[in-house]
Amino acid sequence: MNKRSIRHLSLTIITILLAGTLLSACQTASGSDKDSKLKLRIADISTNTVFRVAKNKGFFEKHGIDAELVNFATPAEGVNSLFIKQVDIAFGADFPLLNAVSKGDYSIFASSGTATDLSASEWKLFARKEIASAADLKGKKLSFSRGTFIPYLWDVYLQQHDVQLSDVTLVGQGGFDEAYVALKKGEIDAAWVYGAVLNEKFTALEETHELADMSQTPVRLGTGLIASNELIQAYGDSLVGFLKALDEASAYAQAHPDEAADIMYAEVKQPKEATLKDLPKNPWQIGFTQQAFEGLVGQKKYMVENGIIERDFDLNDKLNLELVRIAFPDRVIALE
Repeated sequence: MNKRSIRHLSLTIITILLAGTLLSACQTASGSDKDSKLKLRIADISTNTVFRVAKNKGFFEKHGIDAELVNFATPAEGVNSLFIKQVDIAFGADFPLLNAVSKGDYSIFASSGTATDLSASEWKLFARKEIASAADLKGKKLSFSRGTFIPYLWDVYLQQHDVQLSDVTLVGQGGFDEAYVALKKGEIDAAWVYGAVLNEKFTALEETHELADMSQTPVRLGTGLIASNELIQAYGDSLVGFLKALDEASAYAQAHPDEAADIMYAEVKQPKEATLKDLPKNPWQIGFTQQAFEGLVGQKKYMVENGIIERDFDLNDKLNLELVRIAFPDRVIALE
């Protein structure tokens, strides 16, 4: 082999090696170089401020996360998208989280800290004008969003007022917009809705009035973060940074509400006044509290007893709190 051929071969080998290095540095969470930014596809909804502020203000980037937000109509849809690997991380209420961990190799790895009376008060029960009390709901058609905790909320609320779930008809719907149309047309008689935008929209309906809110029940809605065990085990260090980014983004949004409202309007066209109303009632403080744990315990019991979870499991086996304990050790309970 002559010198020119040897030189050409050497250059070819170097080129291949460099290309391989660049490729490995740009891969996603399913197989990335741990020293590079971790690319995460995160399930989101159009009314959640935290993820958008974290991305827009550079908190994800600061903590080594290359975030792609994937929008869904409800958090439950985002959690379900984990099954088909459409996203890497999702957030949601206790019901879809428990449903997911009962079916697959997933873990709840943190809570948003929003299981509070104030947050619960934002869940409003709207009923048709002729319904003056919970007793009047007997024989009526009540809306629930499929795959959510709302049947559990109905059960608790009705029992508080000596009404049984068997006394009503639950009508499964795809989302709040569908419930709005059905309530307006008289196809359903009552619905639970959440958030300033929806509360104002339903309040404006001539056919309805606010009957109650969730703070008048013992139900407190925990919001947790969920991911596959494979992701948690492979990229634990990066996910600690992910949790810190969320906590910093929440604190920033609370301290700069007008800027957060501008971000939400620019990205998803949520009215600024709606963001400003929602923000004070939903400050995320990443951790895992006793309230978060008790909410999961109560809802899991309900789901098992009603056959929603077909095979019971030990809840502690589905909680992986090591990462959040590293990030915020003073905010995490000890599991017994």
